[in-house]
Amino acid sequence: MIGNKNEGLSITLGFPDGDDYDNKKKQSVYRIWKRLSSLQRSLIFLVLLLCGISAIYIFPNLRQSHTTSTDQIDTAIRDEKDSIQKLVIEKDKEKADFIASLKRKHAKHQIDDLMNHPLKTVDNDFKVEQKENSAVYDYFSPYRKHSSRQTAVIDAFKMSWSAYKKYAWGHDEFHPISKTHSEWFQLGLTIVDGIDTAIIMGLKTEYEDARTWIQNDLVFTHDRDVNLFETTIRILGGLLSAFHLTKDNVFKEKATDIGNRMLPCFNSPSKVPYSDINLLTGKAHAPRWGPDSSTSEVTTIQLEFRDLSRITGDKKYEKAVDTVSNHIHNLPKKNGLVPIFINANTGHFRNSATITLGARGDSYYEYLLKQWLQTGKTNSMYKDDYKEAVDGMRSQLVRQSEPNKLTYIGELLGGRSFSPKMDHLVCFLPGTLALGYINGMPEEHMDLAKEMMRTCYEMYNKMPTKLSPEIVFFNQAKKSKDDLFVKPADSHNLLRPETVESLFYLHRITGDKIYQDWGWQIFQAFMKYTKVEGAGFSSINNVRSIGNPGFRDKLESFFLAETLKYFYLLFEDSIDYLSLDKYVFNTEGHALPIYSQ
Repeated sequence: MIGNKNEGLSITLGFPDGDDYDNKKKQSVYRIWKRLSSLQRSLIFLVLLLCGISAIYIFPNLRQSHTTSTDQIDTAIRDEKDSIQKLVIEKDKEKADFIASLKRKHAKHQIDDLMNHPLKTVDNDFKVEQKENSAVYDYFSPYRKHSSRQTAVIDAFKMSWSAYKKYAWGHDEFHPISKTHSEWFQLGLTIVDGIDTAIIMGLKTEYEDARTWIQNDLVFTHDRDVNLFETTIRILGGLLSAFHLTKDNVFKEKATDIGNRMLPCFNSPSKVPYSDINLLTGKAHAPRWGPDSSTSEVTTIQLEFRDLSRITGDKKYEKAVDTVSNHIHNLPKKNGLVPIFINANTGHFRNSATITLGARGDSYYEYLLKQWLQTGKTNSMYKDDYKEAVDGMRSQLVRQSEPNKLTYIGELLGGRSFSPKMDHLVCFLPGTLALGYINGMPEEHMDLAKEMMRTCYEMYNKMPTKLSPEIVFFNQAKKSKDDLFVKPADSHNLLRPETVESLFYLHRITGDKIYQDWGWQIFQAFMKYTKVEGAGFSSINNVRSIGNPGFRDKLESFFLAETLKYFYLLFEDSIDYLSLDKYVFNTEGHALPIYSQ
């Protein structure tokens, strides 16, 4: 008690009991609120609102921030059971398997993205992977990333495509020096051959332009002859690849149309196809220059016609080419090696013809292996013939040059006399051998692949322009100063893809970056000596002349369909992008699916 002596008053301080206190407390808070001004009340409301919003924003980001730490990402790559997996995928087993697969993909950009945007990137990439497995990969996804080398290749493709579109759109061939065009088959060859490269590079505008032309303007009713082999690998192959990459039925319909129009070629007495056909009249015949077809041409149509049967459900296409394969299988050979000419009327080889892995012989051997792979390794005939052929190459055609012992593949002139001549076309072989090796072929196949790859690189590296000639001859004399020499008539370069193709396979299979570095050197040489300002690229006359290589004024369609495509894939580090377990590439670089049977 406190007393006031003058007034005799006293004030007692204490706490009321029970409900009376609670009521007074509530009233006091209410009175305090009522005594606040309108401004003060508004400020309190604003503070509470901001606190609520901050709580909603901060807590999920704390969770996300926790998942983005470098330590957790490293652990997720090493061990799919780490805590980031639990946080990001929330016990979703399929996503768990997807994250675990990152450690096997060797794609650094995917790991970088995961560190920067884990939830978003994992969810998006997982959806892309699921789409690829179930239907079609999203090649135009904005999440796709390219290396600096890939970007340079894309720029080269876009430059060539833009010039072709400006000066030669809808025509077969483009002449970049004169900025004119010409026809070979009158089938828009450059467009159809190059469309799947645009898809694989993710070039949506170029793809859509090509698709529109194919849908509206590609017709097969022109009264002119076409070559069965070239039309099959470029037109039919291009359409089939575009269909598989997009699932757009426009390409399937066009492929079926051209396939039907080429079937009369197989109506020869021997069922070995005639080389040429008029797509309008259906009249097939032997080439104008002689009675025989090229062996490589009649044996390098099987992947495409078989695939056409698989997507249409009509067995007639596959039956036609299987008949040819079975016939060739039963013909006598020289240690598995074949002459380069065969007569469609008699069905027999021209036994006096040259045996070579160059022009007119090359892709016979390539398609032996690839047919076995395409059919899910179920037809041992192709495997056995391929293995016998490689054994024959090793015993009959493989030699080493002097003085540096470069391994090369020569020829048997007339089927008997060895020549140390090797076409650039032979440089498909290292890639094919490596592909066979990872599918169960003997280790010596891979040894030969690596030795041949080195030789094909040196065919570029030893030239002043760092570009390979069309043909080289290898020195065999012990006192030779140089391993190879080039005749003046053989010194041109046609922008061919074979060496780049093999570099792609060797890098994809071994992971050795030396193959990427070799490829980058070759790409830079193409940029320096074959680039035409404002008009893309042109083949050249002389790879031995730095000062005057001389433009031939022609852009081959395979430069877009194969050379640039294989450059792009060579500089791709992910082994699962267009996986060699899922796709087999035809001899024009078009991706076709591998079937289980």
